[in-house]
Amino acid sequence: MTTPWQRLPADLATAMRPRLPDAVPAIADAVTAANPALAETSRAKFDRDLRTAVQVAIERFLDLAGTDEPALPPRIREVFVALGAAEARENRGPELLLGGLRTAARLLLRTASQALAESRPVTVEEVIDLSDATSAFVDELASACTDGLARQLREQAGEGDRRRRRVADLLLRGGAPADVAREAVTAIGWPALDRVVPVLLPPDQARDARFRFAADGVVAERARDAVLLLRSGPRAERPALAEALDGREAVVGPALSWTEVPEAVRLAERAAELIGTGPAPVFVEDHFAALALRGEPGALAALATRRLAPLAGLRPAQRDQLLVTLESWLRHWGSRAAVAAELYVHPQTVSYRLNRLRDLLGPALDDPAARFELHLVLAHRGSSS
Repeated sequence: MTTPWQRLPADLATAMRPRLPDAVPAIADAVTAANPALAETSRAKFDRDLRTAVQVAIERFLDLAGTDEPALPPRIREVFVALGAAEARENRGPELLLGGLRTAARLLLRTASQALAESRPVTVEEVIDLSDATSAFVDELASACTDGLARQLREQAGEGDRRRRRVADLLLRGGAPADVAREAVTAIGWPALDRVVPVLLPPDQARDARFRFAADGVVAERARDAVLLLRSGPRAERPALAEALDGREAVVGPALSWTEVPEAVRLAERAAELIGTGPAPVFVEDHFAALALRGEPGALAALATRRLAPLAGLRPAQRDQLLVTLESWLRHWGSRAAVAAELYVHPQTVSYRLNRLRDLLGPALDDPAARFELHLVLAHRGSSS
């Protein structure tokens, strides 16, 4: 098979080689000037690597003249594979590097044409052959660069996947030391380790979940399902999840501390057994009471945290006083006189405390479902104290 460089003028190498000491830095500088972002990270190292690559490329191009050899033997191809890999490590795509190669190709063609023209007349056919050979050779260089970039991206993706699997395993298994867990999540780009929301999904949705929640979640595949673990943030809030998981037969567990992920996953599993799944995502927080009545202590604890959160900032003595009053009020169906008699306080004191509770709890005191949940939490609190 005829190669484009077989048609190159026989005297090209003789005409070009004396010009290389000036041509190599000129081409390298022109590439950098046309694509300044290429050298942003480390200018000195980049300049050195770029000049080496230009030198290697031009010398190989001259060696090819009049031959049918492949464009790039392995040792030379690896120079450009390494350039592509370096771009991937700098989190850049191939665009800048390919732009640099186009700049180098134009200058190589111009330099070669001028070198020949200084020693003898150059025909149109020779210029066309030079152009064809230059384009074909630079295409080979581009192929090597993109191969290096793709290899590095695959390697980085593999390492990223391994790190994400480690985070998922640490959180699901539980009991990891805090410094180990923080180091693991830092390695995947999470800024902090706080609350985590587990989402149970059908196993065939694991890949989609990895793609959709790449920056905010990790996915563990199990025999019966896939578990998406989302770090706290806007994408883990209920409105966002309701939209993102619509039609996916998902069960969304409670947002608990990272140390409580195993318990949150267990609650999601129990909710899936109790409620089942459908086109709309099931939120476990809507079923805490049902789970608590079926003996799930984690559900009762989560329900207590959720319902009593508005009182968390009070002094312990003040909080206990209000909770005792609330429990009595719920049990006596809102009779202030009965509450006053039971607690041995004046009815006005009961009124004051209830007004304070209404300020803190708001509409929950008028919502039958919320009142039932409060009663359940407080009844358990009373029996365990």
